[in-house]
Amino acid sequence: MKKIAVVAFGGNALLRGNEIGTIQQQEKNTYETCLNLLDIMEKGYEIVITHGNGPQVGNIMLRNEAGYKEYRIPKMPLDICVADSQGGIGYMIERQLLNILTERNIKKNVVTLVSQVLVDKKDPAFSNPTKPVGAFYLKEEAELLAKTNDFIFKEDPGKRGWRRVVPSPKPKDVMNKDVVKQLAEEGNIVIAAGGGGVPVYRDEKKILHGIEAVIDKDLASALLAREIGAEAFFILTDVPKVYINYKKPDQKALDVLTIEEAKNYFGEGQFAAGSMGPKILAAIDFVENGGKETIITEAGELSKEDCGTKIIKGYI
Repeated sequence: MKKIAVVAFGGNALLRGNEIGTIQQQEKNTYETCLNLLDIMEKGYEIVITHGNGPQVGNIMLRNEAGYKEYRIPKMPLDICVADSQGGIGYMIERQLLNILTERNIKKNVVTLVSQVLVDKKDPAFSNPTKPVGAFYLKEEAELLAKTNDFIFKEDPGKRGWRRVVPSPKPKDVMNKDVVKQLAEEGNIVIAAGGGGVPVYRDEKKILHGIEAVIDKDLASALLAREIGAEAFFILTDVPKVYINYKKPDQKALDVLTIEEAKNYFGEGQFAAGSMGPKILAAIDFVENGGKETIITEAGELSKEDCGTKIIKGYI
């Protein structure tokens, strides 16, 4: 049985700093991130890649609005926008990976799968939308859009404007997990569950429907890692390690965390909700449910023997 590692690309894998997101910028960043995956492959892992889609799905939604205003092109629902982003981002990752493999004379197939992820229509998140998506608007613009589209807007904590918020339900099942597992075990590099997956639910007749939501990428990645029996789960972000007292004078990098320690720090509010918090929860979820370890780190650190922060069950 081959070892499988799920690698979750953070937002900076495609878009960094103040970049506007041209295709040239995204392709360069994707290539540089994918180069680091060779270090994981050299450790004997077959790789399944997941990724975020925040900026990209926001841009797709803007095109939605612009196309409707200018040409009356019908707007597409959020699940279709997520699926669009899965295809576009998956294509970028797939192509850059193939280029790297060709340069290194490594013979491997790379395949991108559009992944539906099952959620519960009765999830409490649907009565309390919190996930910001799309552009920033003036209050007056937001009020008009809310009235005409039945959207919900909330003011950005950084006072940059008002943004649409949508539900972020808990992922229940990655629908094509068996195919992902089979392809990975056969030695293929698989890209799946992009942007947390396309959110779907089943009605009383078990028929699948899309739903207006965005699933947390890290939680969906942890679920996929569990479902395919991955041994390791790598969460790539923009810092080399997890810190407590982050950006304070007594900031401290953490090399190893047990599940219990991670839960305690989380309970103390050490990990921000819109930043490290979801990653820690995903790390705990994976290890607590059968995974060996989660590693949270920066892509450029993967060549180091003891890179990042490891979350494990307990000390030996």
